[in-house]
Amino acid sequence: MKKYRIGVDIGGTNIKIALVDLDGKIVYSNTTPTRADMGYEHTLGNIKLAIADLMKETNETKDTIEAIGFGFPGQIDYQAGVVRLLPNMPGWVDIPVAEIMQKEFGIPTRLDNDVRVATLGELKYGAGKGCTNLVCITVGTGIGSGLVINGKLARGAKNAAGEIGHIKLSMGDGPLCGCGDFACFEAYASGPAIVQMAKEYIMGGKSSKFKELATEELSPYIVAQAALQGDVVAKQIYRKIGEIIGLGLTSVINLLNPEKVIIGGGVADAGDILLNPIREVVAKRAMPIQAGAVEIVHAELGNTAGVIGASLLIES
Repeated sequence: MKKYRIGVDIGGTNIKIALVDLDGKIVYSNTTPTRADMGYEHTLGNIKLAIADLMKETNETKDTIEAIGFGFPGQIDYQAGVVRLLPNMPGWVDIPVAEIMQKEFGIPTRLDNDVRVATLGELKYGAGKGCTNLVCITVGTGIGSGLVINGKLARGAKNAAGEIGHIKLSMGDGPLCGCGDFACFEAYASGPAIVQMAKEYIMGGKSSKFKELATEELSPYIVAQAALQGDVVAKQIYRKIGEIIGLGLTSVINLLNPEKVIIGGGVADAGDILLNPIREVVAKRAMPIQAGAVEIVHAELGNTAGVIGASLLIES
């Protein structure tokens, strides 16, 4: 009897769900609206329906599904199987998701932070295959990371390891971060920082490619497209962001001595326009042994990293 696992990736807008085989291949996938504004009970109801539909569509039962895994965007107690806090989804405070799902389906359930889950996927089936020490970061609205040390995912004393976005880049005279402190790495170099730089340029009365492309509200994607089309200002914005990310990563690379740094998330879709300045700063600023050991690469699994990684939680 062939065995499978279910991976669930919870986003602010949509929930991705997939049936994943034991070789990391997605056999079936679907999405359902998160509707976070309706409260956690409504979202949990949607998840239960999506899992039940998946099992019905694929003719799988609790005997053929080994585990269900979830990646959530927030603070997760992995050991207890409890969502402690999802900052961007109201009402998600101390929700025992593993217990709720195990009671509903009779299948072992695990959950973790979404970036750690994506890291597991990249480690086993993506850009991190064969590595024993790596850092996987996602650059989007914020900057998060998953850390693999000696082949194991590092979770920390309270399951809160990996908050790379809150490394401080000055004594406190930098921009205000969403966490309430000043001069955090992500306040300088995440998606909103890219948009702010682009807006400042437009407000100065200058024309640019991203201004032409911005039929809707400016976004990092629009600035990246302008950079890829050769817009000088957009390229400079991505170079500056890359240099700041390189500076933040230099401290992490000096500390952990990883073989690879894997970079994913929406901002990283700009590719080498972002990655090359990161590589240049790390080569120049990191200590020689650490700089010589590390390779900085783009994530390979893209939008599937979450569901594939979630399916692996039963092993971690």
